[in-house]
Amino acid sequence: MDFLQLLDQLGPSSWLRAALAFAIVATLIPLGVPLARRWGWVDHPGGRKQHECAIPVIGGIAILVAAIVTFLLFEPQLNLRVFTFFAGAILLVAVGQLDDLRDLSARWRIGAQAVAALSMVYLAGWQASNLQDVFGFMGSNIGLLAVPFTVFIVVGVINALNMADGVDGLAGSLALVSLALFTAFALYAGDVVLAERLLGLGAAVLGFLLWNHRFPWQPRAKVFLGNGGSMLLGFIIAWSSVRLTQNPTHPVSPVLGPWTLALPLIDCVVLMLRRWRHGVSPFKADRNHMHHLLLDAGYTPTLVVLLMAGGSLLLGLGAALAVKLGVYRPLLVLVFLVLLMAWYVFSRKRELAVARLRWLRGGRPSSPEAVRAAEEATETR
Repeated sequence: MDFLQLLDQLGPSSWLRAALAFAIVATLIPLGVPLARRWGWVDHPGGRKQHECAIPVIGGIAILVAAIVTFLLFEPQLNLRVFTFFAGAILLVAVGQLDDLRDLSARWRIGAQAVAALSMVYLAGWQASNLQDVFGFMGSNIGLLAVPFTVFIVVGVINALNMADGVDGLAGSLALVSLALFTAFALYAGDVVLAERLLGLGAAVLGFLLWNHRFPWQPRAKVFLGNGGSMLLGFIIAWSSVRLTQNPTHPVSPVLGPWTLALPLIDCVVLMLRRWRHGVSPFKADRNHMHHLLLDAGYTPTLVVLLMAGGSLLLGLGAALAVKLGVYRPLLVLVFLVLLMAWYVFSRKRELAVARLRWLRGGRPSSPEAVRAAEEATETR
């Protein structure tokens, strides 16, 4: 089945729903910016945050409003699963907005994420239990471990996307890539209902990127996702992954899940491992993320977005092609782990990693201090 045949499954109402979601977000954001500034819903520069002025953090609210409105218009029938999804989404956006305003403890954020994940398991009935493609043999239902593993997936994906929200347009672009891949997977598996929902959500993210991405006519972002927005998109991706890979009617290999968000997941795991090794909280903020290293190596914010979003898209498409060709599924798991370890080793010495990335860009370390730091890092390996 080629790409055009996949798209033929989407009717006019699907595209109308997507267009409406895009229009709602693209319109709500400029209308909401003055209100956000008046109410103090802004992200102030300082510390790790290097934007030039206070930026409204209402992107997540706009995407959530578009999701609710389009669902009620095109699928007015409510059931427990739909209610659970939107309850979890509203909870995460609310806690994220409070975190942006009050700088909540990580316990509050993780607690809200765990509640949303447990609701997905016990109320919606979605959990990651069937992992036969991951282990390579039949009957590999993980039983009682399914609940903690599902919570781990939801919390992990949410935080991976949240940690990537450090460059204009990056988190939204990564989420858009993941949603586009899951839409294609759903269509390929024949799950048109989920594909229509994901298409609409992707269009909502695109409407947000219209105001968050950098363009020649827009030198910096006019609005941010905020912690609520990044947690919302992470929750949507995690829910979609479990929903699509654990549905026996329209099965999709669970191996593909991590590959739709490969680079931020790899970055998140590597940083948490490194912080844990140094006795630091895994959730302590710093400037050692993949996008920070690229920025420090002289890559422009737009180029960072293109490299990371494009890299995630290529990795996701490559994994999908491998599954279609019948590649042994555990081999894809092994390749993912190899990439993770490769980034761990590459980024072990920060100064040297930045110098190497600058060299890959075709440049040279910009100061004697950077050269000396890279040389010292090399000598102590």
